[in-house]
Amino acid sequence: MSQPWILGLTGGIGSGKSAAAQHFIELGVHLIDADQAARWVVEPGRPALARIAEHFGADVLLADGQLDRATLRQRIFKNPGERQWLEALLHPLIGEEIVDYLGRAESPYAILVSPLLIESGQTRMTQRVLVIDAPEALQMQRTIARDRSDEEQVRAILKAQASREERLRHANDVLMNDRDAVWLKNEVERLHRFYLTLKGGQS
Repeated sequence: MSQPWILGLTGGIGSGKSAAAQHFIELGVHLIDADQAARWVVEPGRPALARIAEHFGADVLLADGQLDRATLRQRIFKNPGERQWLEALLHPLIGEEIVDYLGRAESPYAILVSPLLIESGQTRMTQRVLVIDAPEALQMQRTIARDRSDEEQVRAILKAQASREERLRHANDVLMNDRDAVWLKNEVERLHRFYLTLKGGQS
């Protein structure tokens, strides 16, 4: 069987990329979420977690030894240097997890979902990029409702992610997700049918 080609799926926070990803999974596409891989590499007992606790102090750990993501997130969003340190530690480890998982794919194409697909250079692992897009006001509204975050934190996250223009510049396909869930599902099915016709991700 030929090696599946890799589709990178990305979009800003609150764009609906997780909902789109779920529809692809339901269609039988092998998919890995970079956020999931990022969670695996900092599980208790993994070397990365020990390095993080050593660098940031024990208060970034919860009582059960798990990473306290909320505390760590506050630290790194206030300090770009700390964010860079963390990314330099985690990105290579996350990359290894992703490559390993995608290597086991048995569908005609596989998907790497990553909010930082562009910024982290993960596009190098992909043959095609699908951007789930949404107007910024809608991204803010969805994220505040979903995470109960305050507006300032959501704006900081939006600022840390690639600009919309930058994402769209890398896109082969764009899905504007500003309608309802049924419409999104139909659009994913349409794209899936198209992707099944592609060889190596190129039309």
